[in-house]
Amino acid sequence: MRFLKQLVVVAVVSWAGGTGVQALGWNWPLTLVAGFLAAALALAAYTWIVRKTEHREPTEVSLRTAPGALGRGVLIGLAMFGAVILNIAFLGGYEVRGMGSVTGTIAIFGFMVAVAVTEELLFRGVLFRIVEEKIGTWLALVLSGLVFGFAHLPNPGATVWSSLAIAIEAGLMLGAAYVATRNLWVPIGVHFAWNFAQGGIFSTSVSGQDAPQGLLDGVTSGPAILTGGDFGPEASAYSVLAGVVVTVAFLWLAKRRGNLVPRRGRAASAATLDA
Repeated sequence: MRFLKQLVVVAVVSWAGGTGVQALGWNWPLTLVAGFLAAALALAAYTWIVRKTEHREPTEVSLRTAPGALGRGVLIGLAMFGAVILNIAFLGGYEVRGMGSVTGTIAIFGFMVAVAVTEELLFRGVLFRIVEEKIGTWLALVLSGLVFGFAHLPNPGATVWSSLAIAIEAGLMLGAAYVATRNLWVPIGVHFAWNFAQGGIFSTSVSGQDAPQGLLDGVTSGPAILTGGDFGPEASAYSVLAGVVVTVAFLWLAKRRGNLVPRRGRAASAATLDA
């Protein structure tokens, strides 16, 4: 019941906010403001429903930890996509032809703020966090990662491969970021920076969605396995590789910090042996 209540509240508020942002048609000042407003409403809804159903303060979205955790996540996300696009460009799959659109960059910034916050609250804050309590970290990572990846299947240009790629490079990686830190601001920062770098800086497609031109007038060409094709670099093998590397690093950190949750059956068996 707790899971359903949180899922419904966060999903409805996120959908309403996202629909409102999309309805603005990339009007840059309105999209910027609406993106932050949608994110704020989703955070308020998540905080309220967690307090109501779990009778605790949701420290995973504490504003006190937000600046540092968000900053670390942003740096990781920018570094990840920077490495991916550099490798694609090195093999001739990406070219910068000049400067793009500043207003487009601002609109994409606001849009991606809303996307990163709402999706992380829904998929990591509700789905992964609560499911992990029942089945442990490893199975929860796989389950939530697959759900996140295949939630993108209806997007333009999506394929089974692109959905699996997102499940690995984003679903698993962002879940691992939460496990390592037990803080949602880190995966929010990574998610935002990855998406904004794709569309807002390098002007590549983000999950197949249409968007205005970003800061650079960049074009991709070549095999889809290299560039991601119409879906964008998220369907590139380089993105999957980058996601795997960062996931392993986060999980190593999570294990070192003792943040991995065992399956209930294994936890009970371990407790019996210890006794």
